[in-house]
Amino acid sequence: MSKIDQGMPLTRRYQYVPRVLIFLERDAQILLIKGAADKRVWPNLYNGLGGHVERGESILEAAEREVFEESGLSRNRLWLCASVSIDTEAETGIVMWVFRGRAGEGELKESAEGSLEWVDRDGIEALDLVVDLPVLIPQVFSLNEGESPIWGHYWYEEDQFKYKFS
Repeated sequence: MSKIDQGMPLTRRYQYVPRVLIFLERDAQILLIKGAADKRVWPNLYNGLGGHVERGESILEAAEREVFEESGLSRNRLWLCASVSIDTEAETGIVMWVFRGRAGEGELKESAEGSLEWVDRDGIEALDLVVDLPVLIPQVFSLNEGESPIWGHYWYEEDQFKYKFS
């Protein structure tokens, strides 16, 4: 099937930038990254690992690459927990695939993205988190491996973060 048969390019339709977000766990801890102070987005805030999907990668390959690049860990056991569309009020939005996984092999290494920290799941609420994590993390960790993923949507009204999950 050609691009035209796929409906591309149609500029009047909403388009997405693909991203991945990953929460690795070991015991009762989650690996989070505290954004570097000089980051353009979420400086000094805690987030999961992740980033953009590169051309030619599958969503899972992107998640595995991002984990390795940001943490040095490999052979992680990842599973899809959520897909979240994010309305940025621009022509291009974001679609984020959220994975959860058990930490694999390797030594943690720092990256330019920020500093890594194993955080007790019970203590996460006390951290300065990226705005969606207080609602996303409980959703992701309510699932067992093999269960159907959650479908979410984020948007903003007057600069207020809004969300829904189904």
